[in-house]
Amino acid sequence: MIEKFKIMDRFYKSLVIISVFIVSHSLYVFFKAPYIGANLKLNEKGQVEIVDLDPAAWASKAGIKKGDILLELNGERIQGINIQLQQDSILKIKSQDGIKVLKVENLIFSEHSLYMLIIPLIIYFLCLFCSYFIYKSNEKINSISPYFLNIFLLFISLAYLSGSASARGDHVSQYLVLLFFISVPVIYLHFLYCYFLEFGNVLFNKKLIYAGYIIVFLNIVARIIEDFYNHLSLFTKFFSLFSFLVVFFISFVTKIVGLSKVKFSEIEYPVKVLIVTNVIAFSPFIVLYVIPYLFLEQAIFSPALLASFLLLVPFSLVYQFLSSKIYDIEFILGRVRYYALLSILPTIFLVAFIILLKEHNPKIYPIQLSIIIYILLICVFYFKEIIDFRFRFKRFSEKYNYQDSILKYTSRIRKAGSLKQMMAELKSTILEVLKVSRAYCLVVHEGGRIEMVDDDGDGGLLEIAPYEKDILNAVTEIGKIVEFDKGFVLTVGETNRRKYVIICLSVIKTPKLTRDEISWLNSLAFYTNVTVENFLKIEELMERLEKAEEGNSNPAWLKKLLFAIEEKQRSNLAKDLHDSVLQDLISLKRQCELVLEESGQYPAATIEKIQSMNQNILDIIHMTRETCQELRPQILYDLGLVKAVSKLVAQYEEQCNFQIRFNTGNFNKQLDINMQLNLYRIIQELLSNARKHSNAKQILIMLVNIREKIVLHYEDDGVGIDEELLYAKTESMGLSGIRERVKALDGEMKIETSPGNGFRVLIEI
Repeated sequence: MIEKFKIMDRFYKSLVIISVFIVSHSLYVFFKAPYIGANLKLNEKGQVEIVDLDPAAWASKAGIKKGDILLELNGERIQGINIQLQQDSILKIKSQDGIKVLKVENLIFSEHSLYMLIIPLIIYFLCLFCSYFIYKSNEKINSISPYFLNIFLLFISLAYLSGSASARGDHVSQYLVLLFFISVPVIYLHFLYCYFLEFGNVLFNKKLIYAGYIIVFLNIVARIIEDFYNHLSLFTKFFSLFSFLVVFFISFVTKIVGLSKVKFSEIEYPVKVLIVTNVIAFSPFIVLYVIPYLFLEQAIFSPALLASFLLLVPFSLVYQFLSSKIYDIEFILGRVRYYALLSILPTIFLVAFIILLKEHNPKIYPIQLSIIIYILLICVFYFKEIIDFRFRFKRFSEKYNYQDSILKYTSRIRKAGSLKQMMAELKSTILEVLKVSRAYCLVVHEGGRIEMVDDDGDGGLLEIAPYEKDILNAVTEIGKIVEFDKGFVLTVGETNRRKYVIICLSVIKTPKLTRDEISWLNSLAFYTNVTVENFLKIEELMERLEKAEEGNSNPAWLKKLLFAIEEKQRSNLAKDLHDSVLQDLISLKRQCELVLEESGQYPAATIEKIQSMNQNILDIIHMTRETCQELRPQILYDLGLVKAVSKLVAQYEEQCNFQIRFNTGNFNKQLDINMQLNLYRIIQELLSNARKHSNAKQILIMLVNIREKIVLHYEDDGVGIDEELLYAKTESMGLSGIRERVKALDGEMKIETSPGNGFRVLIEI
């Protein structure tokens, strides 16, 4: 396997290098030789006869017709069909009108440059870009199938480029386009075989791949024979197109057969993707060029134009391979079928009007045609609205409508204030989308007792009574669906003691739920179950809070939540004070200062009062700022806990008669903002207590982290207090708030004190 992987790796890299030379050669031919748009053959007399013309190319516009004979090129007699014209070449042609001499014009940059040079180059570079990412993504996987996908991408782009040079008569490019063109579906088959083999699925016999390569070989041999005998051009072209049609048909049939093998497996959808993209990409080329040419000897559109549809195949494969995402095939097929049917009648009417108008009034034809198209479009859009509404449940798959309904449902239940309201939204959503007439939301208790969630009374219970067994069968797991003749039961939520289900009924016998409908109902059940769990957890939380209130003890998480709410309220209050009261005070102070600047107009006593008022306002401003800082210490949010406590210590030293030593040691613990706030408030409360009660001269505060623990040590040399009286005065001393904050942080607090021996607190978190 490793050796095979290395061989494929070398082959792919060599092909990339070879592709550069092929592209360079195609560009050389493009700029050297013009595109005249004529196919040649040797007739029974050995003459070079024109058998097919591109109506948009130079030959047709120059007056050359099917059946004309090429006599001479630049004064020399033409003996074979493999000729390559150059700019300003002189052609001598025998036609029904006589002998013509034509000069080939400079046709390098013509209307054909778009799809014969620009688009092929874009396709080549895009395929090369995609193959690079496939190659890089495969470096860790080391699979064989990505290499065949890369080869397929390069072959399809090189076939397009070589076709442009081949149409200009280049002999080498004719071989290249034949090789790449016939090999594309074969390489595609080989990729499919390897890709699904890696998933443990054999879609078809490998002999089909060998048969495909044999067909490629036979086409090359036929081309060599044609060049040797110089009279088999029609046969070889017919054989190559027929071979392409056969290999494509084999590819299509093998995927259909393979689909039956992987039905209901995880790769069923990838196979559907391959089938749909195959049909959409190859159908225009086969239907509008290959089949008409094989049976009518005349194509409807140019192959260069139709080949652009082949891009759907590589890019759909690349998308699937790189992202592992799957298109919604039913969505695509349903809408294609629906709009294809709608387009039949407008197309018939439009073509009929074009023919009639063109024959009778050629001068005013554009005006008439514009009016007819305008009226026809109005009719089409109007009747489409009517048809869309009348057949809204039948026209195509409603999967994307299902998705829209889920989005609406989830947005509705976000606003639901109770379990009952949420279940009502679920019922409403199902009734809007599915073909059911009634729905009931039920609760199945542990003993099998069934209750109604909604207010439908005894009538609802009587209607669901025949389906009680189905209801009990459905409550085994979330999302389980039990169907019966006139509806189904769906389990949407559960607890240890209760199951929540919804039963949907119809007045008539309903068809079985489709896979899309089942998937949609399972999604609804999942979202509903999550919401039910949230509502029940809220109920449980409220019960626990009530019990905790009765026991006069709150759990740690609740304390933490309450302190967080408190800090939020403090912050909001500080913001309000700063933005309203403080700004008004500053404005009032400025007005006082303006009055003082004009003090010469007022008596001395009045000026003195204004000065006193100005000073009082200034004091209030300072006090308000300190209050805002105390309520919301901004420095804590900006610089962290250590800097905030340092500033707090400095403020207390300025205001009080004690000295404070603040030691942080090697404190480097990263803490969330809530923990920082709680520690800050604890230290703030300890310092406030010291100022009010301690009469201390020296205070020591240590904040360190030892291993995973945070240690806060407070010590002063104040008057202390008898430990027996300590807990009686906790409220007045602020110790209860400190203790609650420590509990909220899941920490431990130890106090040591006695009369005349100071006060010590050790907190470990």
